[in-house]
Amino acid sequence: MIDFLKLPSPCYVLDEELLDRNLAVIDRVRRESGAEIIVALKACAMWRIFPELAAHADGATASSAAEARLVLEEFGSPAHTYAPTYTDCNIDEILRCSSHITFNSLTQYERFGQRALINGLSCGLRINPEYSPVETDLYNPCVPGSRLGVTAEQLTARGGLPEGIEGLHFHVLCESRPEHLRRALEAVEQRFGACLDRVKWLNMGGGHLMTHADYDCDELIALLRAFKTRHPHLRLILEPGSAFTWRTGYLVSTVEDVVVNGGVRTAMLDVSFACHMPDCLEMPYKPAIIGAHEPAEGESRWRMGGTSCLAGDFYGDWAFDHELQVGERIVFEDMIHYTMVKTTMFNGVQHPSIVIVHRDGGVEIVREFGYEDFKTRMS
Repeated sequence: MIDFLKLPSPCYVLDEELLDRNLAVIDRVRRESGAEIIVALKACAMWRIFPELAAHADGATASSAAEARLVLEEFGSPAHTYAPTYTDCNIDEILRCSSHITFNSLTQYERFGQRALINGLSCGLRINPEYSPVETDLYNPCVPGSRLGVTAEQLTARGGLPEGIEGLHFHVLCESRPEHLRRALEAVEQRFGACLDRVKWLNMGGGHLMTHADYDCDELIALLRAFKTRHPHLRLILEPGSAFTWRTGYLVSTVEDVVVNGGVRTAMLDVSFACHMPDCLEMPYKPAIIGAHEPAEGESRWRMGGTSCLAGDFYGDWAFDHELQVGERIVFEDMIHYTMVKTTMFNGVQHPSIVIVHRDGGVEIVREFGYEDFKTRMS
C-alpha cells in the first residue's frame, strides 16, 4: 500500500506492480496471436521504464524526430515512425532513427520516399478506411474531410499503390474493443483489399485497450489469427499506447484552500486540469479519485479546482465520506498515460514530480521540476 502522504505534492506516481500486470496481458496477446505489439510513445514517453517495456514489446513507434531519437537511444532499437508531415528540417534525423516510416499522403511519399528507400527503411502509407467508432470528433481520424490518411478513392485516382510501399497503416480506434477492430478490418478489406496482396505488413495503429478489465483478449487473439489466415504473408503490427500504462499510477495533489460560492464547494488543488490532466477537459472525461464516489441525490458535493488562472480549470462533482480539509491529499487514479506527455507550464504552475514505486515498496523520485525548467522552456 502506497503512503501518499510521504510522496511530494504534486507528483505522478508509477507503480511497478501495476505495470507488471499489464505487461503480462500484452505478452499473452503477442504469444498467442502471432502479431507484433509495439509501444506508442505518444501515450507515455517515460523513458526510465523503456528497458522493461522493451522486454515485453516488439519495438516502439514515434511521431516526431524527438520521439524517434528517444526510441533509438533509450528503447534500443530503431523506431516505427509516422507523422502527419515530414519536413526538410526533420527528415534526415527521422530516417537516421527509424527502421519503418509511414507517410500520411501520396505527396509526402513523392517528396521523401526515395530518400527513405535509399536509406534502407521500409516505407508505408497511412490509409483512411472511412470507419471509426470514436464519437468525439477531436479524437476521430475519420471525420469527413480528415487530414489523416489516404482514402481508397484518392489512391485509385492516383493510379493505385506507388512502387516502394511495403506496408499499410491505419489508426481509427481509441480505447476500443475487439469488435471495433473487427469492423475496421472489414472496412480495410472492403476498400483496400487489392492492396493487401502487394504489401508486407499491416500496422493496425493504436487504441487497442487490451489491459482494460472488460476487454476480451480471447476475441482479439481469435480475430488476429483469422485475419492472418486470410492474409498469411502479412506481418501484423499493433501499436497501443494506453494499454501499456493503463491504470498503472496516480497524480498526487493537495487541497490548498476551500472556496464556497453560490452553494458550490471547490477544493483548490496544487495541480491543474488544464496543465496536468488536459484530456479531462478535452474529451471530456471524469477521473476517479481514491476515497471518492459519485454523489447521490442530496449528498454533499465537491468540485476539484485547478491551480491555473483559466476560468474553466475545474471538474466535478465528487462526494467523500468526510469534509475535505486544507492539507489533505487528493489522489487521481490512472494518470500515467496521456498525462505527462501532454503537460504544459502554462502560468508557470508547479510541474508535478515523477516518482516510481518499485516492486519492493521502495520509492524513487525520478525527476523534480523547478524555475529553471520553466525558464529554459520559455527562452
